[in-house]
Amino acid sequence: MVEDIISFSDWQKLDLRVGKILKVEEIEGADKLWKLEVDLGKTIGKRIICAGIKEFYSKDELKGRKIVVVENLQPRKMRGIESQGMLLAAVSDDESSVVLLDPGQDSEVGWRVS
Repeated sequence: MVEDIISFSDWQKLDLRVGKILKVEEIEGADKLWKLEVDLGKTIGKRIICAGIKEFYSKDELKGRKIVVVENLQPRKMRGIESQGMLLAAVSDDESSVVLLDPGQDSEVGWRVS
């Protein structure tokens, strides 16, 4: 049985966008977090996103990669940094594997994901 069913109108509130990771930086004292600078296109611009994927992806694997971002998520402070969105990933039940969602290289930065 599916729990926590949301309405279609709730789903429509999500603004999912194609983003491109421009920069990946260390966060002092953070074992799991990367600080990412993500381009979400001309209309939205660049955002800082903190992501707990350090044990799964290196800087080199992330820089230049296209990802899917929840653009309209309320900002949240993480290790003193305001994270302005969330990237989407598939996560195994035991959280031992994480795979970033790939919008495809033919997608353009800023495109809406639906």
